[in-house]
Amino acid sequence: MRALKIAATGMAAQQMRVETISNNLANMSTNGYNARRAEFADLHYQQMARAGAINASDGTVLPTGIQLGLGVRPAAISIHLAQGALSATGGDLDVAIDGKGYLEVTLPSGQTAYTRDGALQRTAEGVIVTADGYPVSPEVVIPTDARSISINGEGEVFAYFTDTEVGQLLGQLSLSGFTNPKGLEALGSNLFVETEASGPALVSTAGEDGLGRLRQGYVEDSSVDAVREITELIAAQRGYEMNAKVISAADQMMGATTQVR
Repeated sequence: MRALKIAATGMAAQQMRVETISNNLANMSTNGYNARRAEFADLHYQQMARAGAINASDGTVLPTGIQLGLGVRPAAISIHLAQGALSATGGDLDVAIDGKGYLEVTLPSGQTAYTRDGALQRTAEGVIVTADGYPVSPEVVIPTDARSISINGEGEVFAYFTDTEVGQLLGQLSLSGFTNPKGLEALGSNLFVETEASGPALVSTAGEDGLGRLRQGYVEDSSVDAVREITELIAAQRGYEMNAKVISAADQMMGATTQVR
């Protein structure tokens, strides 16, 4: 009874779909989070009679044949790349990327990672870091006596002091773009690393080479659409229930077979 195994693959697929939706809803308040979508593909087919084969009885060619599908498998969990709304915070070190691109950060291992979470902080030494303490690259150090910080659309960081009206340029934040940003590997903590699928990082100045500009005093909200996710959740639940009914029906059919006298 192939229906048991086929329906089991369907239930597993819908379970993965629900888990993906659950992760999206859990990250509705995560800065710069993009919704994920579970994608599936049908499994291989059992060729009981190939299309185009010659019918042995009269020599005619079979127009369609008999191909019995064996279920479904996960194909990918892709990222729906869409910019979230920009929320004003007023923070000197809060920067939102208005357009494409990622900020580059350095992990404790020395590996380079990328993020769209612009809720930046500074250490006791004045180094600009992420909320988890990873320094932003290129490194920018803010003097302890700076009374205010300004970051323009190109990422230039200026410090203002009490004894001068002209800002001092401390450095410039760059942005990185990718040929296939969907191919980035998620590490958690709003961080990604490049892979062979994403291609190498293309580092450039904000506002150039198709990259977005930086907006100080803003952070990017999650792009999760709650209404769409709930709709997807209902559809996944219905799909799971239908596959469960197939298993129940197949079990009853097998029970009826064993009771034949």
